[in-house]
Amino acid sequence: MTAPTIESILHENRLFQPSSEFSNQAQIKSLQDYEQLYERAKADPVAFWAELAEQELHWFQKWDQVLDWQPPFAKWFVNGKINISYNCLDRHLTTWRRNKAALIWEGEPGDSRTLTYAQLHREVCQFANVLKELGIKKGDVVGIYMPMIPEAAIAMLACARIGAPHTVVFGGFSAEALRDRLNDGKAKLVVTADGGWRKDAIVPLKDQVDKALDDNAAPSVENVLVVQRTHQRIHMEPGRDHWWHDLRQGISSDCPAEPMDSEDMLFILYTSGSTGKPKGVVHSTGGYNLYTHMTTKWIFDLRDTDVYWCTADVGWITGHSYIVYGPLSNGATTLMYEGAPRNSNPGCFWDVIEKYGVNIFYTAPTAIRAFIKMGEHHPKARDLSSLRLLGTVGEPINPEAWMWYYRVIGGERCPIVDTWWQTETGGIMITPLPGAIPTKPGSATRPFPGILADVVDLDGHPVKDNEGGYLVVRHPWPSMMRTVYGDDDRFRRTYWEHIAPIDGQYLYFAGDGARRDDDGYFWVMGRVDDVISVSGHRLGTMEIESALVSHGAVAEAAVVGKPDEIKGEEIVAFVTLESNYSPSEELEKELKKHVVQEIGALARPGQIRFSDALPKTRSGKIMRRLLRSLAAGQEIAGDTSTLEDRSVLDKLREDS
Repeated sequence: MTAPTIESILHENRLFQPSSEFSNQAQIKSLQDYEQLYERAKADPVAFWAELAEQELHWFQKWDQVLDWQPPFAKWFVNGKINISYNCLDRHLTTWRRNKAALIWEGEPGDSRTLTYAQLHREVCQFANVLKELGIKKGDVVGIYMPMIPEAAIAMLACARIGAPHTVVFGGFSAEALRDRLNDGKAKLVVTADGGWRKDAIVPLKDQVDKALDDNAAPSVENVLVVQRTHQRIHMEPGRDHWWHDLRQGISSDCPAEPMDSEDMLFILYTSGSTGKPKGVVHSTGGYNLYTHMTTKWIFDLRDTDVYWCTADVGWITGHSYIVYGPLSNGATTLMYEGAPRNSNPGCFWDVIEKYGVNIFYTAPTAIRAFIKMGEHHPKARDLSSLRLLGTVGEPINPEAWMWYYRVIGGERCPIVDTWWQTETGGIMITPLPGAIPTKPGSATRPFPGILADVVDLDGHPVKDNEGGYLVVRHPWPSMMRTVYGDDDRFRRTYWEHIAPIDGQYLYFAGDGARRDDDGYFWVMGRVDDVISVSGHRLGTMEIESALVSHGAVAEAAVVGKPDEIKGEEIVAFVTLESNYSPSEELEKELKKHVVQEIGALARPGQIRFSDALPKTRSGKIMRRLLRSLAAGQEIAGDTSTLEDRSVLDKLREDS
């Protein structure tokens, strides 16, 4: 692992102050307020989080101990009893929010639905009782493989209500990827739909579930609960498959929330890793509830009248934290959209903003870059005057895209919260607080109060300002992942052993390179491990390589990322073939299709480059650093003395 460099990071000096009008009404009103809050939290993080937990959440029973820290394992609010579904729903029913819109849903073909807090509570309780009827008990894992429809959020909240950890699998993943995740989590039931709409086409979700469960390939799964969405004909396995609309008939909407221990597992969410096997990130209940609640409240500067829209899918952590749990815990109106910009309707996002008067809009740099290509005329043809705050998530945003977003979408009046965080962190870690912190295009600015972030070298020593280093966190925080499901050793190795402890202090290793400028602003520079970020979604190179090698034609594969102005990175695969196969366009298409079948469309290589051999060290390790340079069309730099056969590199360079 080599130290990150900063040549590719633009030295950005433009500074954008929040307007006095925005700041005067904000949750955190000035830079001075932020700095006082941050210093108070830094001086005693445990007391800081305890005070907020008591003020902001409902507890059935208060904790005995705020933090039990046995590095690298943390327990927050030990022996406290809480339920996140109760905090998202029940406690709002005794207030005026009972009849407030909790969830606004816009479907891809143009249908829509709005659920008040009272209606959402009733739906969640019914769903929870159906899960109980199907034998789900506290501690049983439930798989959720759904389109972006209200029942996806309802299923999550229903699982949380009865203490059944959920594992949501993105609906774009293949049957094989779904099967792997169901087996790893030992899921007892799968919630799915007949299909979902995506870019004017039906995604056949139930068919994928059937393939995942074929030949008892996921033996822990006993039942499949199917929501009717697209009404196409599907196979229903007798005794295993059940229609949601049938089972809900006559089911009570009375289902008290189960008091959960603060450290009870809330969900497993799988994220790609550099070893090939996806990591089951475990999040627990109390700390996650508190952190997503506070970050949503302060970062998005929530007001009771806001319509808040995060464009992520619930299959990703952003959907968990900032469509479902964070907004609903705050009593906000959260919007969910099934669709996506496409050639037949490139202005659909702007239509949704105009239709519902969206005030807060949180999307990915990938989407923003795509909007730029589509042209300014689409947003300019709509009324976006309701917007007062913009956000970005998923990867660093280049300054040019930031400026376009600020000018065209925000009308130069909306602050932009450029957020850095991960599946593993549970919530946003580095971000502007929009009424308090001046923004710089491309920088996530300052850490959230209570987050002790730093940039260090491999020995754990802070680097100088404007020097590249490794992004770390020095103190536990409530929503941090608790472990890798079923693999404590992998958790320790992946996140806690890269950086040497100093004076016994363990540092959380984020896997990202970063620098901090003279103003203390953080600039995140991208991954330092073998994980590719495609459209903000992290894909393990080993996972894609394993998929390629599982094809009979492939002897060996190495996958790297190539910079892409729309996606952030494009997947480039270098492949050597078995002796009885020859390179061809047909084989390239077949291999791309095979990767999609094994993992999903997100993992489709943009390029497959055939080679007689791959550049390796004398110990047999593929030198991906060299392949990255080749893929990007850059000159080979750095030490190549460990290269086993120089002619392999020369041949690859000639072919490119």
